[in-house]
Amino acid sequence: METITYKKEGYVATISFNRPEKMNAITPDMMVQLYDCVEAINADMDIRAVVVTGGEKVFCAGSDIKKLVTYDTPWDFHNRQKDYPTSIRLIRKPVIAMVNGYCLGGGLEMAISADMRYASKTAKFGAPEINHGWIGGGGGSQILPRLVGPGLAAEMLLSGRTYDAEEAKEMGLVDRLFETPEELEEKTYEMARLLASKAPIAAQVIKKAVKVSQNIGLDAGLDYENELVYITFSTEDKEEGQRAFIEKREPVFRGR
Repeated sequence: METITYKKEGYVATISFNRPEKMNAITPDMMVQLYDCVEAINADMDIRAVVVTGGEKVFCAGSDIKKLVTYDTPWDFHNRQKDYPTSIRLIRKPVIAMVNGYCLGGGLEMAISADMRYASKTAKFGAPEINHGWIGGGGGSQILPRLVGPGLAAEMLLSGRTYDAEEAKEMGLVDRLFETPEELEEKTYEMARLLASKAPIAAQVIKKAVKVSQNIGLDAGLDYENELVYITFSTEDKEEGQRAFIEKREPVFRGR
């Protein structure tokens, strides 16, 4: 059985973690599979939005702790290739993390590396690394404070406890919360198809601009945004969007 599955329907791609008997815990082999999926997605101009999920029961419990012994030394672990939260951040298209069940450790780091987090009320979030004597290395201490604020991020990372879906929504970790996994799936793909209907170059530029906004000051960010306008104004999609507006029809964007 493939432990990372990848499918494409229309302009939307889905990456699924498929190791439910181990709570979708990530192995070194799965890291490579995920990276390969990301490379394929970035190379395929027909993919315009991405959903990352673990299915209806669990999102991802992070790294398979038993597999950590495959690294001979801490330095080998430090130099590991294709770390999985980093792979999610490398996706250039808009990404929605669709979360059911446990989303822990590296699973949490993958979710916060997505552009949006949609969850059902079955979702549970946590950063349990401190309970095992280490900290996460996939962005928890850097991205999480930008989402929920430094106080709540510190609480989550230092306590090692698990938060239910409603707590996660209240603290700003979850963007949209739905009653059931079925409703979550319906609404997630509804949004993914909406995102995929937009001008793909403009969408990727927006994604980049939003990420940059978390790392630079406002004045520099405004200057950066203004420069990005020129990129989108030079595209065929901009001309198509303008014509469609004048002609009162839906635009047909081609990513050029």
